[in-house]
Amino acid sequence: MSAPPTPSSSRPTVTEREARQVAEAAREQDWRKPSFAKELFLGRFRLDLIHPHPLPAEEDVQRGEEFLAKLRDFCETKIDGAVIERDARIPDDVITGLKELGAFGMKIDTKYGGLGLTQVYYNKALALVGSANPAIGALLSAHQSIGVPQPLKMFGTQEQKDTFLPRCARTDISAFLLTEPDVGSDPARLATTAVRDGDDYVLDGVKLWTTNGVVADLLVVMARVPKSERGKGGITAFVVEAASEGITVENRNAFMGLRGLENGVTRFHRVRVPAAHRIGPEGAGLKIALTTLNTGRLSLPAMCVGAGKWCLKIAREWSAVREQWGKPVALHEAVGSKISFIAATTFALEAVLDLSSQMADEDRNDIRIEAALAKLYGSEMACLMADELVQIRGGRGFETAASLEARGERAVPAEQLLRDLRINRIFEGSTEIMHLLIAREAVDAHLSVAGDLIDPDKSLSDKARAGAQAGVFYAKWLPRLVAGPGQLPRSYADFHPSGHPDLSAHLRHVERAARKLARSTFYAMSRWQGRMETKQGFLGRVVDIGAELFAMSAACVRAEHLRAKGDHGREAYQLADAFCRQSRIRVEELFGRLWTNTDDLDRKVVKGVLGGAYEWLEQGVVDPSGDGPWIAEAPPGPSQRENVRRAIG
Repeated sequence: MSAPPTPSSSRPTVTEREARQVAEAAREQDWRKPSFAKELFLGRFRLDLIHPHPLPAEEDVQRGEEFLAKLRDFCETKIDGAVIERDARIPDDVITGLKELGAFGMKIDTKYGGLGLTQVYYNKALALVGSANPAIGALLSAHQSIGVPQPLKMFGTQEQKDTFLPRCARTDISAFLLTEPDVGSDPARLATTAVRDGDDYVLDGVKLWTTNGVVADLLVVMARVPKSERGKGGITAFVVEAASEGITVENRNAFMGLRGLENGVTRFHRVRVPAAHRIGPEGAGLKIALTTLNTGRLSLPAMCVGAGKWCLKIAREWSAVREQWGKPVALHEAVGSKISFIAATTFALEAVLDLSSQMADEDRNDIRIEAALAKLYGSEMACLMADELVQIRGGRGFETAASLEARGERAVPAEQLLRDLRINRIFEGSTEIMHLLIAREAVDAHLSVAGDLIDPDKSLSDKARAGAQAGVFYAKWLPRLVAGPGQLPRSYADFHPSGHPDLSAHLRHVERAARKLARSTFYAMSRWQGRMETKQGFLGRVVDIGAELFAMSAACVRAEHLRAKGDHGREAYQLADAFCRQSRIRVEELFGRLWTNTDDLDRKVVKGVLGGAYEWLEQGVVDPSGDGPWIAEAPPGPSQRENVRRAIG
């Protein structure tokens, strides 16, 4: 065996444009299947793509319900969330029990020893187990949604599937390693390297925030492969044995919430990985990661739905017994409006999740935008619901469950839920990154026909051709944004059955708003052209409007589906009506803020802050922060710290 290659100690230096090019090259370029959300952003309300509500096969329902019954019994008898919160660790016997139950193989095909659940029932299981303790939900979802099983299912060789999937289904825990101490959502600066050496690659580097990394048996690692005669190089994905020589888990990180999360810092020093364990070709790693996340992101809103259901339960029970001024607090409008918000929003979130998941199972539609919207909207709204629950509970909401129990009251972990949910707005794509990701997909049609017009690197002849192409496209597209079914009083009449609230009016509003949103986006592109990508405030509001329109659509479709099958239809219509009325108020505010905002002034203030113009405002306090660098140096080399990895079972 030859001597291991020497790793580079320099971090790649890239410009903003180069970083964008890396991200652009990794995204899926084509739209081979229809997308409800993509059409929505283009001003086309394609209700036919989601209504009637798609349904799962009967055998999938039976298999899923049977597993949920077993999982519920396990959650109620074997999981003590208070112990996990107290000890900041999921007990080994709980993890072993989940393995024996098959919970680590929920999404793995039965031929590899998994349960073969659909996305719909996988999400229901995550909502259930996440309500027992969110750290367990994170453990299972990181293992299956972004860990080894999903990338191998989509991109692995048959040999890799035969080798690793049976292990992931029953015995092994997997983790996904992309982030580095100085690399978050900008993978162009990835510093971990994988250098080809014979039939192996040699990995060197440090990975941060490795969820499951502390207890993992298998890792999906993203590393930069130098270009060589044997391959084109680039960011590449590998399956790595966590017990390999040269791998050290240097720290188990602790957070404000998810105290049982096994998340750490992992160092690779001359770790040999067989070339046969590379997933896909060299340079395909980022595309694999992003494609995996298209459906993998649905695990987060699943647990947000579970959180909403629990918030509603506690708000209902508490507000009925807590009295103020002679009547239950729920009957006071100030509290009642919060309960209405929690109930309506939980209904809508579940509608978004189930619709997106069923479309993912059917594989008829391209759901990359729907899944991203579900993640964005679910994580934001769940935090709001948890915050409202804390407010409804008052001082008891701020008090820990352990303290409540110690003085003889019901141990309700409302403040813990708020802490546990907060991370959802950050990981698997922060809200800010999700805004940009969704916005890029939402304006894809415009960039496809007019992108060369605003590309400074294109020649005059390229721009002329783009101008002609854009002229043809917009001549057909723009007139369609003037009028539509949303202006006809009897449109969507199926959604106004006798004796029920009128949901057809809300769908007409969605159709009109979709056209208005498309016109606004076109106007903004015409106004700002190449500077459009810098208008992140505007783009974020465009995406937030789209998220509300998608949620309203899903809520109405779900209500009609439940009514048609005689399953709480009247109540579902009431909840959908309440949600749509609340959502429409938010939409109108967002439309107003597209053009009336403080974005320009904010940029001036930020420059002043960074330039020190307002340092005087910081006087009068002490800084309790410790010493040390803002970002720790992570040069390649052997570890100087104890390995804190722990094997389960």
